[in-house]
Amino acid sequence: MTDDADLRRIATHRADMKLGFRAHLMAYAIVNAGLFLINMVTTPDHLWFYWPMIGWGLGIAAHAAAVYADGEHIRERMIEAEYERLRRRATGL
Repeated sequence: MTDDADLRRIATHRADMKLGFRAHLMAYAIVNAGLFLINMVTTPDHLWFYWPMIGWGLGIAAHAAAVYADGEHIRERMIEAEYERLRRRATGL
């Protein structure tokens, strides 16, 4: 059973992760908008702005998955499956 203090700690951690992701996403949008403008002003005939956008976008996607995917439940299921496998091996089943 999880008490209120544990739930508060978990909720705080999750909120911090979401706020961190939002800050990362905002930085991504601002920096890439700037790179787009620089590209259009300096060399509009040679587009390069999308390369950093793609690379950083992959990082944003990974960050989003880490924050919003249900990773904790996946981890708990993996732990339970491994525990059961080890228990069966130890008991000879």
